[in-house]
Amino acid sequence: MNSQGRAPIRFTLNGQRYELTREDVEARLIDVTPDAIRKHAVRVNDIWFPAIQAFEAATGIPRSEFISHTARRHLAALGFEVAGDIESRTTPTAPAAPGPATPAPRPATAAPAEVGGGEWHTEANVQAALVTALAGEGWRILSVANTATKEHGIDVIASRDGRTVGVEVKGFPSRNYADPARAGEAKRTSPSTQAGHWYSQAVLAAMRLRTKEPEWASVIALPDFPRYRDLHAETAGSLAAAKIEVWWIDEAGTVHRP
Repeated sequence: MNSQGRAPIRFTLNGQRYELTREDVEARLIDVTPDAIRKHAVRVNDIWFPAIQAFEAATGIPRSEFISHTARRHLAALGFEVAGDIESRTTPTAPAAPGPATPAPRPATAAPAEVGGGEWHTEANVQAALVTALAGEGWRILSVANTATKEHGIDVIASRDGRTVGVEVKGFPSRNYADPARAGEAKRTSPSTQAGHWYSQAVLAAMRLRTKEPEWASVIALPDFPRYRDLHAETAGSLAAAKIEVWWIDEAGTVHRP
């Protein structure tokens, strides 16, 4: 993707303010050899890196001070392609003879060949897919909340062509707890029932945003599940009257809008 004209992102991490541009990331990773990819990856200069390694190299922030979702979120906001829960495959390419002023080419790293091994519909993954899609369409990502730490505020704020959207993101409930200490333990509340609660929370947040920022578009982003589709069908008229949009994210990370 052409990096010309893409706005920098500004974020706070551990109380420290940072500003980062796409060009910064590309320049700082130009001579970095990618580590083995175990979970989250980002493609920079047509090479796949672990998201944590790329973010650390681009910002100078030690990887002990952030989590992979933080790295993935901010890199996606700059328009880089990201992938999660992947196994990497590296395909070396035969380098061409370098010219007089041309640096020797680096081996290319193939795109992550397999996406899976984790739930695509977690809130963090749905948010990352949404941010990636918006950035790819030329939206300026103004703010992205840290869902991993349940950061308060609007989950995603983006603007393009004079239009600003505030997005409330929800995942779809799992049957089991995410906490490793409770792995294998089934939740007492069924995913269908919990999804109803989460949907209600999203609608309330979207309504509050309509009051707080009436000039913005208020959006709810949901993973595309039949339960959410049914809930939306029951409330579509009221949401339309309130000028609240619902965007759907499928397992491939594609965003479907009305």
